[in-house]
Amino acid sequence: MSDNIVEKINTILPQTQCGQCNYPGCKPYAIAITKGKADINQCPPGGEKGIQKIAKLMGVDFKPLNEKYGVTKLKSLAFIDEKACIGCTLCILACPVDAILGAAKKMHTIIKEECTGCELCLNPCPVDCIEMFPAEEESNEIFVQKKSNLAKSRYEFRLDRIKRDKKEANTKRKLLSTTSEKSKLINEKRKSILEALARIKKNEP
Repeated sequence: MSDNIVEKINTILPQTQCGQCNYPGCKPYAIAITKGKADINQCPPGGEKGIQKIAKLMGVDFKPLNEKYGVTKLKSLAFIDEKACIGCTLCILACPVDAILGAAKKMHTIIKEECTGCELCLNPCPVDCIEMFPAEEESNEIFVQKKSNLAKSRYEFRLDRIKRDKKEANTKRKLLSTTSEKSKLINEKRKSILEALARIKKNEP
């Protein structure tokens, strides 16, 4: 299957990045479908409408949602009880689209417009201060697709940022290691010079 098919399937998927399909995001699931490693009916948020679109695209028979992966729910958004929030940042780390604002030991809040309703922030919260509330259902397909595209771009930006941060951290580690090695060599050289000078001085009449 071509990259074009992967992108078309990825566009059909809801971009919640929830992992219910047993893949870490919508694109990895799309890739798995094209490789025959995953079935077309493993995405609860996409529901039967999504399965129908993927089936049509791939020219295969429709299959009802496999409820082993969950059931289709009404669209919902996360809400943080800011008074109960302890600022642990675990929800921020869990959010796949960077839809949570906050800092260590500071109150957190959800960016309502960016939340995909993936529920991944619920389990990490140690004080259960996050709840899901029903969101307004949007019937305009163009608007829904725009929201989906926005979630996709935020998810991809987050992945790029994490990759960039890891690269920078590795570079810093290597630099520190190199600096440490240089210091070690300089110190050893100094020690050798001092020892040589001490021997010379000792042999002087």
